[in-house]
Amino acid sequence: RALVVAVDEAVSAGSHSIMLSGGARVFSAGLDVPYLMSLGDDRDALREAWEAFFAAARALANCPVPVAVAMEGHSPAGGCVLALCCDYRIMAEGPYRIGLNETQVGLVAPEGIQSLMARMVGPHRAERLLVAGEMVDSSEALRIGLVDELTGIDDVATRARVWLEGLLQLPRMPMLRTRAIARAAVVDCLRDERIELARFVAGWMEPDTQAALRAMLARIGK
Repeated sequence: RALVVAVDEAVSAGSHSIMLSGGARVFSAGLDVPYLMSLGDDRDALREAWEAFFAAARALANCPVPVAVAMEGHSPAGGCVLALCCDYRIMAEGPYRIGLNETQVGLVAPEGIQSLMARMVGPHRAERLLVAGEMVDSSEALRIGLVDELTGIDDVATRARVWLEGLLQLPRMPMLRTRAIARAAVVDCLRDERIELARFVAGWMEPDTQAALRAMLARIGK
C-alpha cells in the first residue's frame, strides 16, 4: 500500500521518472509467507493481502513515467513480479538469483504473471522456468533477457539513474506515448481476469500447497 501511495505521490509531484530499490543482498523476497500463514483459514484476510500486492504491481505497470528497478540482490517470487512490471531491470553481479519459484512452494503463478515472464524471455523458456519454479543467477538472467543490465552491487542504483537520465533526454511526449503503446501488454497482463485472485487464494488453501509452505518455513527456521 505504501508503494502505491509513493508512486502516485511521485507522479503528482511532477517526477519525470522513478527508481525502485529494495534491500541489500535481497531486493525483495516477495510477500511475507509467515504472516500469510498466520492468517490461517481467513480467506478474506488472505485476499486482502494479495489484493494489496497486485495493486503494487499495477501501480508500477500503469505508472505514466518510466520506472527503473535497482536490484541489489536476490529477487524471488513477488520480488521478481515487481521487477517484471518495471521498464528496465538492473541487477547486481554475483551469486544473486531471480525468478518465479511458485511451483517449488506449491503455488500456481496466475496466467497474467506467467505472461509477464514470457514477454521477457520468450514462451518456451518461460515454460521451462515456470514449470520447474527455477531461479537463475544474475549472469543467466542477463543472457536470457530477464534483466537488462548487470553491474557491481554498489553501482546498481547509480546505473538505474543513468539509464533514466538518458531516456529523459529524448523529446518527452513522443517518448511517453511510444512507451505507453509498447507497455500496453504489461498492463493487460495484470487485468483481474488474467490474475483470477479468487482461484489463486483457493489454491493457497489446498492441502499440498499448505504442506509445501510449512516445509519451506521449517527450512528457513520460521
